[in-house]
Amino acid sequence: MVESEPPSKNKQDCDVKDERVVNGCGSKDLELANLATLKDLNKIPVDVEKGPSDKADFERAIELTGYGKFHYILLAVCGFVSTSEEMDVISMSFILPSAQCDLNLSTQSKGWLNSIIFIGMMAGAYVWGSVADALGRKKVLIAISFMNALCIVASSFSQNYELFMLFRFLNGAALGGSGPVIWSYFAEFQPKSKRGSMLSFMAAFWTLGNLFVAGLAWLVIPTGIGFYYESFTYNSWRIFLLICAIPSLIVAILLFFLPESPKFLLSRGRCEEAIVIFKHIYSTNTGREKEDYPVKQLILDEAFEQQLIDTKTPLKGKYKNMISDIIENSKLLFVTPILKFTVISITINFTFHIGYYGLMMWFPELFNRFDEFAVKHPNQSASVCEVTSFVTEHGSQQDGSICSDEIGSSVFLESLITVASAIPSNIIAVLFMDLLGRKFFLVFSTVTSGLCAASMYFVYNKLHNLVVSAVFSSVISCGNAALDCLITEIFPTNLRATGVAVSMVAARLGGIIGNLVIANLLDKYCPAPTFIVAALLIGGGLLCLFLPNTTREPLS
Repeated sequence: MVESEPPSKNKQDCDVKDERVVNGCGSKDLELANLATLKDLNKIPVDVEKGPSDKADFERAIELTGYGKFHYILLAVCGFVSTSEEMDVISMSFILPSAQCDLNLSTQSKGWLNSIIFIGMMAGAYVWGSVADALGRKKVLIAISFMNALCIVASSFSQNYELFMLFRFLNGAALGGSGPVIWSYFAEFQPKSKRGSMLSFMAAFWTLGNLFVAGLAWLVIPTGIGFYYESFTYNSWRIFLLICAIPSLIVAILLFFLPESPKFLLSRGRCEEAIVIFKHIYSTNTGREKEDYPVKQLILDEAFEQQLIDTKTPLKGKYKNMISDIIENSKLLFVTPILKFTVISITINFTFHIGYYGLMMWFPELFNRFDEFAVKHPNQSASVCEVTSFVTEHGSQQDGSICSDEIGSSVFLESLITVASAIPSNIIAVLFMDLLGRKFFLVFSTVTSGLCAASMYFVYNKLHNLVVSAVFSSVISCGNAALDCLITEIFPTNLRATGVAVSMVAARLGGIIGNLVIANLLDKYCPAPTFIVAALLIGGGLLCLFLPNTTREPLS
């Protein structure tokens, strides 16, 4: 029996029952004592793997809450966070052709506009992820969402290139924390049997964001609505940006009604609060009374052993403790055995997102160039490079040409088809992620999307370009879901948000380089970008074979 064991300096029993328990922490007036770890599970007389018990580890505790209404509400809100994040990132790809006259954009400046949000995300990802591991997931997500909405609104009012760049950077700094924190938060509510499929389901909300932003751009940007004054212009693409800020504001409000991650609370030794949340989840899912929840004691992982923060600690001491935690978590990512996971996850995210954002954010621009070529040369075949050469030498991108921000409706339709093609692959990922595994989907996705990137050099008309773009969007989407699952699961709870954040920094760096490489090479040496992207996608994806299998495994 756990209660009968002699006291140990490294263990503490977290009991939330009303009666006093030897060395327990159930009542607020009890002092810290011994923590029962997972090594003690075999000493408990009740089999926690087969039936209800008043003692359970996290995995058993979350299983006993059932799976139902609470988890679906959680999926809707967290998925909406991912939707708003993807909308804000991809929205720039639809703005570029429309804003090129307002902001006097060249191909290179378009590349920097696409990249600046990733530079901001690099700065924000590490900071927000580290703070989330120190202060909690929910608080950080709310702050990020409000900041994100404000920055988008401010950018829509910007009248020059420099000010627009500044607010896009700040927008990226907010978005940088959204990815690592929301994935950690959502995963920490999932039992191991459901985690892969539900993480894949949440990844599908990225596709929803792509669809929504493409459809919204189609409805708003070509209309020409807006306000035009001598020194101030608020035209249709700015109104489109303003509408894109609404989802971030909505999710900030919705997050107030969700609880903190119980896994995070356990990692901080806050057992009573975790039990209260487990009871709430149980009651919401089953419709029964909270007191019917069978678990009364939580058995914590050894990794969670630490002294509880005294509620009377001065505010200055809490901030000092938070900074200390951030520094310590960062160090732990780069020592064995976590070092291997960190290096591989950084490399995969870097190469994957060079391809993902490097091509996805340029598809509308390429569609627009094909459309411009087709107007001047109807029924004439031409490759991507030939179309690019025409646009830069004789079309809208030539030096001294009259700027035109008109975009044909076919460009928006082709963009919508491209992002919609990801829906079937997202459904497949949801259904089979836990059956086939994360590594299968990631390798299949990176190899196939790499081949698609290389084949773009060989397309010779708008239809070919659309087909290859759609296939690329489809396969890379399910790979994105697998990558998010894998990276979220390989790090332990006390380092998860920080570890995912560091990986996201690499992902944003990939987005920056991908956009700048395409912007600088597309007009000057056209064949290079597609083959560079292909090699990086395939090579990076195969690295996942060196990571441990996390499919249906408990969160560490």
